[in-house]
Amino acid sequence: MTQLNPHFVVRPDWLQMAHEDIVAPDQPILDAHHHLWDRPEGRYGARELLNDVSSGHDVRASIYVQCRTGYRTDVETPLQSVGEVETILAWCNGQPNYPAALVAFADLQLGSGVRDVLDKLIEAGKGRVCGIRNSTAYHPHPAVRSNPKPPPDGLLRSDAFLAGARTLADYGLTLDIWAYHTQLGEVFDLAAAVPDLTVVIDHCGGPLGVGPYSSGAPEVFATWQDDIASLAKLPNTRVKIGGFGLTVFGYRYADAPMPPSSAALASDWSAYFGHCLESFGPQRAMFESNFPVDKGQFGYRTLWNAFKRLAGGLGAQERDDLFWRTAARCYGINEQIFSNGTGRNMSCGN
Repeated sequence: MTQLNPHFVVRPDWLQMAHEDIVAPDQPILDAHHHLWDRPEGRYGARELLNDVSSGHDVRASIYVQCRTGYRTDVETPLQSVGEVETILAWCNGQPNYPAALVAFADLQLGSGVRDVLDKLIEAGKGRVCGIRNSTAYHPHPAVRSNPKPPPDGLLRSDAFLAGARTLADYGLTLDIWAYHTQLGEVFDLAAAVPDLTVVIDHCGGPLGVGPYSSGAPEVFATWQDDIASLAKLPNTRVKIGGFGLTVFGYRYADAPMPPSSAALASDWSAYFGHCLESFGPQRAMFESNFPVDKGQFGYRTLWNAFKRLAGGLGAQERDDLFWRTAARCYGINEQIFSNGTGRNMSCGN
């Protein structure tokens, strides 16, 4: 199985080998984390996103998270990421809910000097820019790599980044953080230092399963477990449950002759889901697809079936929290989208 920069290649023919009936088809969903891009390894634009969100589940809206799409080259470096917001809105023209909000990029190493960038991003976003994410997932081992351009060590510990985070709090923006479980102590220190900032921990806090962590030793899970529990004690933290298709998690579904079933995925992920839910509670946890990054390992329909199986024993209010309400409140998305009609009336020309 070939890997490319550094995710599993999406193979539509392989994905089409799996077909499941929709579990709980009336459950409204807000996909709390996806990307859009046009890269050498493939395109995942507005049309591809809408094909996925309209594949059977009642996905009412989505949240786009930065991935260096469409940067401008005609402005100075700190402002180039404004092009990403402009590009995504152009791709999704006429489609207000996909995405309903954008988590953009502004270099927090600029400290309080990031204000000008935030002003430009907010202006370009026309009311949809709700937060910021930087590339911060770092590990010295070469096998632990989830970004084509890995960041340097120490960003989460720097005084400049802390000053930038405080500026985000002044603006009422959220901070998404993608960090490996070995960095969760740094995430805790940052979140504790800026209590007015909502810090969203992406991909379950990055429990690693490759390189020095590929043995699956119990102490690896225990370390992640303890650090997640500590982070959850800070009232300004939230967690996104997903990202299991990332290569650094160690799952190798893409190597199998057939795509995995949702029942198999739910079984594999139950311990992580259970601990995130126990630690944060449903009012501070949300499901995410992390597509198209995870699409090399399983399909959109199967993924949300797996999440529904994981949450199947919960009450209706708790399920709504996990599937849409927590994300809507966190990112300031109109909750009427989820109480009226469905999200299936979609069209897009790109």
